[in-house]
Amino acid sequence: MTDTPALPYEGERSRESAEALRLQECATEPIRTIGRIQSHGVLFGVDEQTATIVVASGNAEQWLGRNVSETGSDTLAWAVNHAIAVDPVRAEFEGSTYDVIAHRGTSPLIVELEPIVPELEYVRTGVVRAIQLLASITDPDLLRQRAAEQIKSITGFDRVMCYEFHEDGHGQIVADEREPDMEPYFGLHFPASDIPAQARALYIEKRSRVIVDTEDPGVPLRALLPEEAPVDLAAAELRGVSPHHLQFMRNMGQASTVSFGIVIEDRLVGMFTCAHRTPRRLPVLLRRSLEVLASQIAMQLAAAQQIHGLRRRLEARERRVAIVAPLYGRADVAGVLLGGERTVLDVVPADGVLLQYGDSVRTLGIVPAPDALIDVVDDLGPGRLAWEALPSERPELAVEVPGVAGLLVVPLGPDGDRLVFVRGEVARDIDWLGDQSPENRDHVLSPRRSFSAWRESVTGRSLPWGDHAQDASDLGEEIRAALAARSQAELAELALRDSLTGLHNRRFLNDRLDALLSGPHASLSVIFLDLDEFKAVNDTRGHDVGDAVLAAIGKRLARVARASDMVVRLGGDEFVIVCVGASEEDAEHVAARAIATVSEPIAVQDAVLRITASAGIVAANRTTNAADLLAAADAAMYRSKRAGGGRASA
Repeated sequence: MTDTPALPYEGERSRESAEALRLQECATEPIRTIGRIQSHGVLFGVDEQTATIVVASGNAEQWLGRNVSETGSDTLAWAVNHAIAVDPVRAEFEGSTYDVIAHRGTSPLIVELEPIVPELEYVRTGVVRAIQLLASITDPDLLRQRAAEQIKSITGFDRVMCYEFHEDGHGQIVADEREPDMEPYFGLHFPASDIPAQARALYIEKRSRVIVDTEDPGVPLRALLPEEAPVDLAAAELRGVSPHHLQFMRNMGQASTVSFGIVIEDRLVGMFTCAHRTPRRLPVLLRRSLEVLASQIAMQLAAAQQIHGLRRRLEARERRVAIVAPLYGRADVAGVLLGGERTVLDVVPADGVLLQYGDSVRTLGIVPAPDALIDVVDDLGPGRLAWEALPSERPELAVEVPGVAGLLVVPLGPDGDRLVFVRGEVARDIDWLGDQSPENRDHVLSPRRSFSAWRESVTGRSLPWGDHAQDASDLGEEIRAALAARSQAELAELALRDSLTGLHNRRFLNDRLDALLSGPHASLSVIFLDLDEFKAVNDTRGHDVGDAVLAAIGKRLARVARASDMVVRLGGDEFVIVCVGASEEDAEHVAARAIATVSEPIAVQDAVLRITASAGIVAANRTTNAADLLAAADAAMYRSKRAGGGRASA
């Protein structure tokens, strides 16, 4: 293995451009309608309505020992009819036995013949035993390794690898069972162009792919009718091979391969590839059995992924709930998200985070200058929220936030409120299957010449966000929901508050007092308090001074009331204190304190005012309703006024 220096951003972009060019070239190659088959078998295209052969491989006459026009024999017709129901059916032609495979649903009907090679026959119980041995394995890595071992034992191929495809298209060898003299490939990465998208797509339709001999140029198909369109060979066992891929295999020292797709939810997530240093062919029945084995492994991997994903999501949700729950109360938003025992960095691991909320900006951890970071995020725009290689993708912005390679933006509202997670650059070594530099290719579109492990040092990137991007999105959604609920609660609370004093209002009193009186019985008393001669303050000093006096008295009453009491501004200069769990005697003590605190001097503008108050006290009984209770307290208050004011009456 050779080490290479860190690639500069320009060199890395150049290599990425070359890879994009190869992918574009691969996408234009007509691999479905390649127009030839591998020469170890024979293929016919049959018009089902007329039972006429309309397409045949160039070796058909040689294989059947007769002219193509004569192939509508009883034996072939019998084989085709039975092959539609049985996959495959065995038939004998000219003393040789063939597997006949008819692909129902194709047009024309594709019929393939593969000669039986007696020494390649197999015992089917080998695959059954492998399925039984693998069925109890739940660890994905161990499952793929053990499966590769079993497939190698069953097939006799020199090497069996398991590939895993990553989200960006490139792959990695996650299992490698090989002969002792072969170079190890385990853990190596390979670019997406090695198995391009359209080649991968074919494994969704057909779960296995055979290449018997890399030196085989193939046999062209011949249309027997001039107007016959190119035949789609996606379903064919014998489909020919791209010359580019044959050269790729020869460069790897592979003379033959057979691959089995690992498909989960109609997505190719990996494959098993068997490779041999000499031409080697597996019977179709064995391939079918190994397709079943690959499907079993896919189901086990899917189950393991679901269990892992569910466990991870539950743990992530628990962390989010612990952080977001206090937002439904009156807690400070920045304090909750950034200042608690748990913070948003426990949900989305990062070097630092910036919170922009309202007019304030707060940070936690290692964050560049907030103004510069906000400007960069604004310039990046709203379309893309996750960045992992800012220095190479947007170098003109990266210079404004030195040391930052990864950004993850979480919108919290329509007015620019957001969380911005920051990750620094992390140099990583990636081991590739073959030197990825241009020097290892004859030209940009040709396959690599060498596949020895090659190490690349990658700079200018952060650790990938991966599943944490979804965690961040979920966190943002839950924060937005909490803030919306909080706003609604605050609006509802405002409707029950007096805007001048901040005390509860008449609406709150009516709702709450009715509920207290109709609930489980508990002692309850009401104090009705009215300021004496307050109209004179408004008349002589003005309503601004009067409002200031009322606000000051509201604060004083809230201070002298007990924690369980409710202090309400009924309107004007009238106040009510509901004493919960209090006898009339307890309420008298509260009323005395309230009258005393009201009478203390109040400094307003350039004057010091003295106000007195009269109070009425009534204790509730089992039959009292809210209206009668307040009316009785009001009447008691007026008795206090008639007695001279500044006192309480029961």
